[in-house]
Amino acid sequence: MDPKQENHILPKDIIEKLFPYELPTPEELEKKYPPRYLQEGAMVTRVGPSPTGLMHIGGVYSALISERLAHQTKGVFYLRIEDTDELRSKAETTEVIVKALDHFDIPTDEGMTISGEEKGKYGPYTQSARKDIYRSMVRSLVEKGKAYPCFCTGEETKAMGEEQMKQGLRPGYYGKWAKWRDAAPGDVSKELEKGTPFVIRLRSEGNFENKIKVHDLLKGDLELSENDIDKKILTASSGLPTYHLAHAVDDHFMGTTDVIRGDEWVSSVPLHLQLFDAFGWKAPRYGHLAPIQKMDGGSKRKISKRKDPEANAMLYKDQGYPPEAVVEYLLNLANSAFEDWRKANPKKDNREFELTLKGLSKSNGPLFDFVKLNDISKDIVSRMSADEIYEKSMVWAKEYDPKLAEEMEKNSDYTKSIFNIERMGEARGRKDIGKWADMDSEIGYFFDPLFDEKKPAVALSSYGVAKEERESIVGDFLETYNENDTKDEWFEKIKDIARKFGYAEGAKQYKLEPEKYKGQVGDVAKIFRVLLTGKTNTPDLYSIMKVMGKERVVRRLKDCDSV
Repeated sequence: MDPKQENHILPKDIIEKLFPYELPTPEELEKKYPPRYLQEGAMVTRVGPSPTGLMHIGGVYSALISERLAHQTKGVFYLRIEDTDELRSKAETTEVIVKALDHFDIPTDEGMTISGEEKGKYGPYTQSARKDIYRSMVRSLVEKGKAYPCFCTGEETKAMGEEQMKQGLRPGYYGKWAKWRDAAPGDVSKELEKGTPFVIRLRSEGNFENKIKVHDLLKGDLELSENDIDKKILTASSGLPTYHLAHAVDDHFMGTTDVIRGDEWVSSVPLHLQLFDAFGWKAPRYGHLAPIQKMDGGSKRKISKRKDPEANAMLYKDQGYPPEAVVEYLLNLANSAFEDWRKANPKKDNREFELTLKGLSKSNGPLFDFVKLNDISKDIVSRMSADEIYEKSMVWAKEYDPKLAEEMEKNSDYTKSIFNIERMGEARGRKDIGKWADMDSEIGYFFDPLFDEKKPAVALSSYGVAKEERESIVGDFLETYNENDTKDEWFEKIKDIARKFGYAEGAKQYKLEPEKYKGQVGDVAKIFRVLLTGKTNTPDLYSIMKVMGKERVVRRLKDCDSV
């Protein structure tokens, strides 16, 4: 042992006073949590959210990346609840986290489950339940002279920081500012006898002027200053560690091989490597993700859970985005190659796409774009069968739109026929529904109790068709309307009416001689569209009429004289 280090070792009786508990030994912990025996190249990754509020979409993003990397390599992905912040952690938020991962189909092999129970042999997977593990390992550092107790009060450390700022120095507990670093055992014993609160600090041997080279899985080779801060690693009063210590201890005993986390932790890498070295452990590989950003005015900024509703991962559930749409959007943010892969493989499960670290952004965070998310979501819904849309949208509607759910459930066959519009014959995939929250505006008009009679009036008044002419056009249509007409037969009747009332029978004809006509056949069809749906833009009008049935079509068109 280094003589200098030996001088730092506190007497055994003082160490007993610092840790007056029955603790497992490091050797016992190593036996309890043996190395994982996985195939070569298998990655053990984790997601470690703090249960202090909503589940951030960035947390889902990093969890998805970690999960895919682990399972692609036949490794292990686990959930660890990092609840060491006693003041801000809430038990109910753990449930939010678990439900979010379940909703977005990000399966965990170990950790808290949707049932509220843990699975896996390396638990507990909640940090507040691992106090004795942390105490044991911190005690081992104190016994080796690699950590020590500090009795500085909050007021003292605050004053120290203010003085450092005044002198233009780096803030922190280091060098001459580390008041208790080399305290005599007698002074430590006196404070313990008085019952003075204390924390345990790591004894750093680093030199800030020295540089270390680190290979980041995402950012490549980095050069960082050594850590020289005697960082607080354990609060003795609660027995809970700081994130720095807890993540090192847990990642070792849980066998984590690769950590994917936000790049706000890059500056902490020297400290974290120092901790692993102090314990004599191999550190995991670190990869630091650039945060998801958004446009704010003319500049980009990180999405904030305080400012931005889209930061809340469960907003996408509330809005009714199919979970696979959000996942595919996040995969596209992670690896831009996913978009081309999806175009080439429209029917494959997205798990067949191989996510690569090389494809991840190294510096600039991906830009969140709702337009792109909606496009992806519409594309996914367009590939669903009518039965799939019915089942998935019903789950959402029962929770968020009970009136719509009631109508859909009472009229299930009718509802499925609505979803089959533009799915007959060669079936063009419909792109009108991107999220289940669109359902009311996109299909609500099919159900009489939800059809607002005022909608046609508003739409037609802005459309500018005189009421008398509208009534005559509708009257002529009803005289010849036959629900068994083919689409061609039906459209010929619309064109006949258009010609009779001075409209061109086609858009090209109208463009050639606009002065000869009031408009074109599409303008006539729009009258029926608005009266039947209250909308000027809908899926195929002929198909809408076929699904609605003659009785409903006739009734709504006859009501035009009241509009």
